[in-house]
Amino acid sequence: MSFLSLTDADRAAMLATVGVETVEELFRDIPEAVRLRAPLALDPALTEAQLAAHLAELASRNTHTGDELSFLGYGVYDHYSPAVIDVLLARGEFLTAYTPYQPEMSQGVLQAIFEYQTAICELTGLAVSNASGYDGCTVAADACFLAAHHTGRSKVVVAETLHPMVREVVATFAPGFGMEVVTVPASGGVVDGAAWAAACEGAACAIFQTPNVFGILEDGPALAAAANACEALPVAHVDLLSLGVLEAPGAYGCALAIGEGQSAGIPMSFGGPHFGFMAARADLVRRMPGRIVGETLDSESKRAFVLTLQTREQHIRREKATSNMTTNQTLIALAGWVTLCWYGPQGLRELGELLMGLSAEVAIKAKAAGYELAFPGTTTFKEVALRVPGGGSAEEVARKARALGVNPGVPLGHDFAGLADVLLVAVTEKRTPDDIAELAEVIGQCS
Repeated sequence: MSFLSLTDADRAAMLATVGVETVEELFRDIPEAVRLRAPLALDPALTEAQLAAHLAELASRNTHTGDELSFLGYGVYDHYSPAVIDVLLARGEFLTAYTPYQPEMSQGVLQAIFEYQTAICELTGLAVSNASGYDGCTVAADACFLAAHHTGRSKVVVAETLHPMVREVVATFAPGFGMEVVTVPASGGVVDGAAWAAACEGAACAIFQTPNVFGILEDGPALAAAANACEALPVAHVDLLSLGVLEAPGAYGCALAIGEGQSAGIPMSFGGPHFGFMAARADLVRRMPGRIVGETLDSESKRAFVLTLQTREQHIRREKATSNMTTNQTLIALAGWVTLCWYGPQGLRELGELLMGLSAEVAIKAKAAGYELAFPGTTTFKEVALRVPGGGSAEEVARKARALGVNPGVPLGHDFAGLADVLLVAVTEKRTPDDIAELAEVIGQCS
């Protein structure tokens, strides 16, 4: 809200409504020992005009992809958001809807969620999808808890090539779930296969990412087979847009497919809100976190949609719940569904081929500027890890390039030891061959 009235009369009316006469009486149950009896250390109040100017100045410090040529990625990407998203999501039945606790009053929203679930199942090759999750990190934690429930095991295996933020969230959730997290190291930019197979022994699940955090395609079928051989649930963390050209995780033996849905038409938005997705085998349906919308017939034999399963702890006994999150990102997930429908199967295929071609173009142009692939001999999707010539600092290259109006990507030294000279460059359909040529010219000057 851009304006809130708060007069003495407003305060008196609010106090009267709750049955007290003063603000002091309102807080009478707060112990004296924890009360702050000194003024708050706040700057003097601004007028409305001064506040508007101050906020405008703060906002001007932000830079967006319309101001600079950006090759940032690392989990959040500058993909195109089709205009149809806003047109459909601005409809009142979507925009004003919250959790559809009264399904008979929410048929439009429920049908949209049902169709979102169908799209996720078709792309992942799995039998069931939930109504979405918060993001690609929290759905990974949910997948671990689901696997622990299903297998009765407490060990969780994660690949080092899984995004660090996903691994950190899993590690944060693990103690509360009584789980042990084992990280399998990378070799040459991909999971070490022998170490992976050994770690899967006695595990509840094993999570790998493909394309991985470096943009490299992992050998998903081999990793899934190794986990299945140990009766651990293989979990693939995937990019929805990659599934137009890559095999569906369900087709090569994965029990679950999860991921961050931001690539599907959701703006970068300075980091969120975005949405997570989760799909699973049919036998895991009753352990799926969140909500699942199903299709049925009503009393007049007409098609109807219902909340089929809800495994959240406010719906069932806490010890049987597989999620303690109260809601999800339904509106954002529906934006992703609209985008997937907008592309269609052929569009997703063509987009995937374009992204792989652009990443190859980055490698070619960067080599001419003196940069080599950090992980040669691998296949990339839309991100390429480049090594700065002479072992230079990727942070320094990025700093200098930004001063020239180009954000060249993410320096990896912060999250990965030994990769201080590696820059991760991301391309989307919004980057052109001319943009890539400009990138190569700029980073060549800055190295």
